[in-house]
Amino acid sequence: MNSIDRNQPEDNREHLSGTKAIEKIKELAEGQSCFFCTEPTGVDRKGSRPMSVQKTDENGTLWLLAPDDSFTVVEIKADPKVKLFFKGSSHSDFLMLGGTASLSKDKVKIRELWQPLMKTWFTEGEEDPRITVISVKPEEGYYWDTRHGMMVAGIKMLVGAVIGKTLDDSVQGDIRV
Repeated sequence: MNSIDRNQPEDNREHLSGTKAIEKIKELAEGQSCFFCTEPTGVDRKGSRPMSVQKTDENGTLWLLAPDDSFTVVEIKADPKVKLFFKGSSHSDFLMLGGTASLSKDKVKIRELWQPLMKTWFTEGEEDPRITVISVKPEEGYYWDTRHGMMVAGIKMLVGAVIGKTLDDSVQGDIRV
């Protein structure tokens, strides 16, 4: 337990698995941008890039699209283990997921995930032959969120600052899918 947790009067740990873990992943990841991290394949690559999650399904699988000639796809082919880092706000909605990525050219899934703005990257539109579907099956992770939303968390922080006591509405824990 770190020092800030010792000052916390409420239990702020809740480890999630199964359905609760999937619900938390959907809440914090669906439709969000993340840093998508792979094992770099070259000296000049860092292995991290911002990407948007298009969908999170009922099994907790995250779905994204990428060009088949991108470093992302090349690095997944070399090593499918990935990590995704999400940040929703300045004080909460943090999520780290580790899992295994798979690649496909499934036209039905591409159609399901397609958004008109994606034509910026896929200039031939929804039928662009470079589109690759990435699915990430999370295996483990860690989250840090608020229990009662940002308004309650903000009020607790203000009251805590006035009275000199740690009143943090955060909750954090491991995620196992």
